[in-house]
Amino acid sequence: MLSRLPSRVRTPVASAPPSLSRLRTAVAVLFGLDGFVFGSWAARVPDVGAVTGAGHTALGVALLCLSLGALACMQVTGGVCARLGTGRTAAVAGVAVSAVAVLPGLVSTVPALCAALFVFGAATGAVNVAANSAGVQVEARVGRPLLSGLHAAFSAGGLLGALVGGLASTVAGVGAHLALVTVAGLAVMAWVGPVLVRADAGRPAAGPSSASAQEPAGPRPTAVLVVLGGIAGATAYGEGALSDWGALHLREQVQATPVLAAAGYAGFSSAMALGRLAGGRLVAALGTRRLLVGGALLAAAGALAAVTTTSLPVALTGFVLVGLGLANVFPLAIARAGALGGPSGVALSTTVGYTGLLGGPPVIGFLAEHAGLPTALGSVAVMALLAAVLVLGIEDDALRRPALPRRPAWLEPVRFGMRPVAVALRPATTRVRAGTGGYLRDLRLLEVG
Repeated sequence: MLSRLPSRVRTPVASAPPSLSRLRTAVAVLFGLDGFVFGSWAARVPDVGAVTGAGHTALGVALLCLSLGALACMQVTGGVCARLGTGRTAAVAGVAVSAVAVLPGLVSTVPALCAALFVFGAATGAVNVAANSAGVQVEARVGRPLLSGLHAAFSAGGLLGALVGGLASTVAGVGAHLALVTVAGLAVMAWVGPVLVRADAGRPAAGPSSASAQEPAGPRPTAVLVVLGGIAGATAYGEGALSDWGALHLREQVQATPVLAAAGYAGFSSAMALGRLAGGRLVAALGTRRLLVGGALLAAAGALAAVTTTSLPVALTGFVLVGLGLANVFPLAIARAGALGGPSGVALSTTVGYTGLLGGPPVIGFLAEHAGLPTALGSVAVMALLAAVLVLGIEDDALRRPALPRRPAWLEPVRFGMRPVAVALRPATTRVRAGTGGYLRDLRLLEVG
């Protein structure tokens, strides 16, 4: 008798894919965890520099190692997502970034710091590509813009990490603080990891055909993907610069206390989170092009205000403006890259984009050594203006987000048995006899595709 039951009844519950709401929550938590780990590290950069005796140039070299580790793993992670599944890859990457978060707090020399940051950067790059790929897939299933909201979780996590890091800097050493971050991260992944792994339930076995099945049909628009990555990278440059150098700038230029210096990054992250929460409404109200260009210009104005003043309130306000301006640029660019190129498109644009996020801090370090930190941070405004120029150079079709047309004959996926079939729902109706009871019901005609 059991053999005659439908396969979906006999399938163990553990292997069933999670509901869309649970998966969306798990992906949002992964974004938040990534932001929390990165924000915790960002708040302790000055302390790590002091412990290791690193000046601006040495600290810039160490941060470059973080960037190299991340960039080395990003393209690899895109291929792993296609082969093993985005959910499994995201779960492993989340565990990895939590486990290695403690490493920068365990070193006392610049060479050791470089090695620790390379490993930390590799895990950061992996989780960023995996999380963005998972976010693009969830957005496609929901059918409306969601990636900005998921990136808001990253910003909220960064805000929390920065606040906790600022408070911890007054009572605990770097090692103890980052060890607690590792424990908290692993506990979170024990909760959401199984949900992410189950997202790949029912996925075909790994192989060339299953990997390519996740990619959109047709040639990959590599040039457009690179430009979208450049837009993301030019603005992510500012995010990386303020996360790693913002607190030090506030301490040196406006004599802020450690707590108030950490509040600068916290204000930046909170403004970015609020801007991303409103991302869907802003896209609908302004359009993608206007939102991207306007945000880049606002960020440029905020960066100039922050680096040309000795007033703490003005500098903090500038940080907030940068956060609001940059809020939706990166997620919109990556979401469009995912729609055009699938997981490999996300990997390519994310690699280019995170070149700015992770390459910005070491560049700032080299510039600060020769021209001063305020002038170095002024390059954030230059890069934001560059992003605006790149947006203006992209054709409308490349920026327009695909939307499902709302018309009666739109093809909708309907599952007949275990095979999905596309049917067109037509407004016309016909009366047919249903069952043996002789009752008449109005049924819409189904045109099987």
